[in-house]
Amino acid sequence: MKHRLAPITLALTLLLATAHAQQQPLAPTGRWAHQGVGSAPTPPMGWSSWNAFHMDLTEQRVLDSAQVIVDTGLAAAGYSNINIDDGWWRQRRASDGRMQVRTNLFPSAGTGGAAGTSLRPFTDKIHAMGLKAGLYSDIGRNACSQAYNTDSPNLPEGSQVEREVGLMNNVERDIALYFGDWNFDFIKVDGCGLSSYGKDRPPVMSGRFREFGPTVVEGNANQSDMDGARALYGRVTQALRSVRPHGDYVLSVCLWGAANVRSWGAEAGTMWRTSRDIAPSFSQMLHNFDTVATREFYAGPGRWNDPDMLEIGNGDFDGNHLLEARTHMGLWAIAAAPLMIGTDLSKASPALIDVLKAPEVVAINQDPAGHQGVLAYADSDRQILVKSLADGRKAVLLFNRTGAAAKFTLTAEHLKMDATAPVALRDAWARADAGTFTDKREFELKPREALLFTATGKHLLPRGYFVSERPGNVYVARDGIRALEQDPIGYRALASWSTTDNGGTRPAYAGWGAPRADSTPYDQALSVQRQAFRHGVGVLADSRLQVQVPAGSQRFVARVGVDDSTRGKTAAVSFEVWGDGRRLAATTPTKFNQPARELSADLRGVKLIELIARQHGADTTGPVVVTWGDARIE
Repeated sequence: MKHRLAPITLALTLLLATAHAQQQPLAPTGRWAHQGVGSAPTPPMGWSSWNAFHMDLTEQRVLDSAQVIVDTGLAAAGYSNINIDDGWWRQRRASDGRMQVRTNLFPSAGTGGAAGTSLRPFTDKIHAMGLKAGLYSDIGRNACSQAYNTDSPNLPEGSQVEREVGLMNNVERDIALYFGDWNFDFIKVDGCGLSSYGKDRPPVMSGRFREFGPTVVEGNANQSDMDGARALYGRVTQALRSVRPHGDYVLSVCLWGAANVRSWGAEAGTMWRTSRDIAPSFSQMLHNFDTVATREFYAGPGRWNDPDMLEIGNGDFDGNHLLEARTHMGLWAIAAAPLMIGTDLSKASPALIDVLKAPEVVAINQDPAGHQGVLAYADSDRQILVKSLADGRKAVLLFNRTGAAAKFTLTAEHLKMDATAPVALRDAWARADAGTFTDKREFELKPREALLFTATGKHLLPRGYFVSERPGNVYVARDGIRALEQDPIGYRALASWSTTDNGGTRPAYAGWGAPRADSTPYDQALSVQRQAFRHGVGVLADSRLQVQVPAGSQRFVARVGVDDSTRGKTAAVSFEVWGDGRRLAATTPTKFNQPARELSADLRGVKLIELIARQHGADTTGPVVVTWGDARIE
């Protein structure tokens, strides 16, 4: 949770080589690298208090919201987590470090006795309703509200040490309290304690808070201690695994896309924020969505890109803007994003509730295969995203980003379906069949409209599928990025707390050059010596991608080479396919402007393949972009 962006003294200078230091080894392991953090086989769903009440939070308001969740059918639709998002704590008790609760806001916490206060009565009430309970903390000493909501009467109080309510130096104690004694199921861990308490920040200059860092600098990964942030969150992960060894919890890493969390979020959390805080404006929603739209290989069962809470019910997405509300919901559904309601449900109209619980839309989000939608078409005004579903159908979303009507052509090839066979569409909002087409179909969308369908048809491949259409089966073990760059292609909205008194909203999130489905890492069409590939995987050399292989698979096939768009044009690259730790196939080294080579491997009995693009020697002209063209499993 970030509320205001203020100047930060750059207290830490790191080398660009930090990005390379974070890479996992290039050598194959034969083991799926992702170790799940908690349990979320599908994107977590629920309600969070912050966008509804900010610091004006009470126990009764939370319980009333939970009751609406149950009474309206939202709980039955899957919205199970009820999360207290800041505003609950009074202080850290000086005698033993135990956290104390604001009993004026949470009266049931006034249990008396040696504990002083306890949120266990609250979680018992939530659990009795058939729901799960979530809490909020910060990875540093102090929280976001202490830095940015300084006029709130509900901030932690007491001495400087008593007001240090974050997890730093208290991880094991606090996690044991929250998930043991108090029996919470979900925790959101913010990062303001690492970014907002430098020596020149008002909270520190006032003498009320101790200086720390900053060790995370928003918008500048090269000035952030990425390894340090990852280690701090990793300590929380280990504490949770100790207290909840069966994995019955969710850990939400809230570092707003900073410190290159894209590359390590899945190691530390169940879900991780990819951007700054959302706001109830269409432009800010676009900004947040764009931070996940090209990160399809970083999400999958148990690991979720999080573009922040839903703003449905607020501002541009309120009851007077149902089209925009459906668009917002559709985007989060196709992106397999966590669905956290962020509005005062006591004021939500039945129409808005219907948007939130639309059964076929929620089903697309919660599909058990866990694939994020992949961009099949994009320009500045229009996007088409396609998401593979567990039963073989595709979900497809057509999105008009503009304020004017826009025409679209949806093709069978967008869906990776046979253009000579009929494709049947079903409208996920109307819950009704929407006709069939062969080859292509034209649409005209209203301003800001997104249409969402499921599609049934004959697959483009008679037997098998493209690796790029099942991104949830892929794990990026090594992305090949040597020097971090901010991704320049997202929508650059003015932050809700900012003004135009500076140089502008700049690209802020590292990850430019990360692997992409059906695109190069730099958003170019896949092409090797002028041979174009509509389907495939684009990645940098010196990379290793792991791919889970379903039972019964026979063969991996791809046409590989150095992509025509490569920046580095001198180094040679060899391509290798490993299966369960054994090398199955490889090419001799190839260079820029040489023809694509076919690479084929027998997959009978193989459960995991690893695709390695091995660079031979340095390339002073830039990163070497490689293509796994038409990469498929048959």
